[in-house]
Amino acid sequence: MLLHIPDVLTPQQLADIRQRLDGADWVDGRQTVGDQGAQVKRNQQLADHSPLRQQLGAQIEAAVLGNPLFFAATLPLRLLPPRFNRYQGGGQYGFHVDGAVMQLAATAGSAASQLRSDVSCTLFLCEPDEYDGGELIISDTYGEHEVKLPAGDAVIYPSSSLHRVQPVSRGARLASFFWVQSMIRDDSQRRMLYEMDTCVQTLARTGADSAAVLQLTGIYHNLLRRWAEV
Repeated sequence: MLLHIPDVLTPQQLADIRQRLDGADWVDGRQTVGDQGAQVKRNQQLADHSPLRQQLGAQIEAAVLGNPLFFAATLPLRLLPPRFNRYQGGGQYGFHVDGAVMQLAATAGSAASQLRSDVSCTLFLCEPDEYDGGELIISDTYGEHEVKLPAGDAVIYPSSSLHRVQPVSRGARLASFFWVQSMIRDDSQRRMLYEMDTCVQTLARTGADSAAVLQLTGIYHNLLRRWAEV
């Protein structure tokens, strides 16, 4: 499921993040991918061990987990801590597929673990008119979809999708990106649950028959119970 999620960040949060990234130390983005990815990746990232990445990542994680649309669409079990990248001066990332299994670093009180990437997310941190190029191109069975969103908005899409970032020929494109392991492994099942949840919320707001809304809500949770991996 490809979905635009608006207003993940408030203007104040966005301004604070941008100010802190302006003075950040960036490293070659190829340090975080394997040999195949390094052949097509030309960008910069905050180092994984950077305290700034950890601080801003925690802020992004809190924002997305507190967003009802993001939660309903992804049904997150765990997130890979958000990372940050910058494309400028022709920087791009050719077609690639995200890794299926990713390493979660050990934290206080817990050992290192792994995350299955079900859903990929890009959170745009620059307005579209601040840079030329930089479109996220997502390829699926319906063709190629071009995504270039307002600052503070996010897009989610299946991690199994081929995708790329167009060269940035003017300005700089800043974004946060991360992956979600969903309680629902299958994308089509996640889509059905999201659409059903949306219908339930709409019916409840418009004063539909309460018994029917309750019954539909029960079906939603019983399907979630049947399909969820927790």
